[in-house]
Amino acid sequence: MELKTLAKLYRVARGDEKVARAWELVRAAAGYSLHEPYWDFLRENFEVRAEEVKEAMRFLEERGELQIKRSVDGRRLYVSTLKDIRENPVRLDRWLGLT
Repeated sequence: MELKTLAKLYRVARGDEKVARAWELVRAAAGYSLHEPYWDFLRENFEVRAEEVKEAMRFLEERGELQIKRSVDGRRLYVSTLKDIRENPVRLDRWLGLT
C-alpha cells in the first residue's frame, strides 16, 4: 500500500486498529530510511509530511510498542529509529517472547 494511503488510514483508525495501522505506516516508512534528506524524500515522492510519520511513532511510543532513540540532549532521533527498524524488524526480546 502507498504511504499516503497508510497515513490516511492511520488518522481515521481507532483503538487496536490504530496500533496496527501505525505499525504499517512506520514499517513502510522505514523501508525508505536510507534516502537522504529523508523527510524531503517522503514529501516529494509520496506526499507524506514528516509530522504524519512522527505522530505515528510517538503514538506507538506512548502505547509501549516502540522506543524512539534519543540523543544526549534528549532530542528524539526519528530517522535513526526508522533505520534500526529497517535493519532489525523484530527485536530479539520480542522474538523470544513469541516462542
